Amino acid sequence: MNPSTLAATRSCQNCGRVIDARAEICPQCGVRQPVRGGSFGVATPSGRNRLAAGLFAIFLGGLGIHKFYLGKTGQGILYLLFFWTLIPALVGFVEGILYLASSDADFAAKYG
Repeated sequence: MNPSTLAATRSCQNCGRVIDARAEICPQCGVRQPVRGGSFGVATPSGRNRLAAGLFAIFLGGLGIHKFYLGKTGQGILYLLFFWTLIPALVGFVEGILYLASSDADFAAKYG
């Protein structure tokens, strides 16, 4: 194989077959491939986007909006109850940075 062919391929995460690097679904086994790179616009299977979650956490974390967005209603209510202490705002800011720093695959595994 020439070097340009190697750079344009990758292995399927499920069956191991060599597929095109841009392929979203393996033609052999039909399994959706994880997105590579740091694209923030990719949503998890549940429709949650890590960019949206990160921005909600950074700017509205004190109110727990990011927790409601991620489907953690109980934690969101706790953030609302204690927003006046400013502790949820600090924790939300840190969580937002963590969401934005995580990979799409890690975010999807945890919140998808």
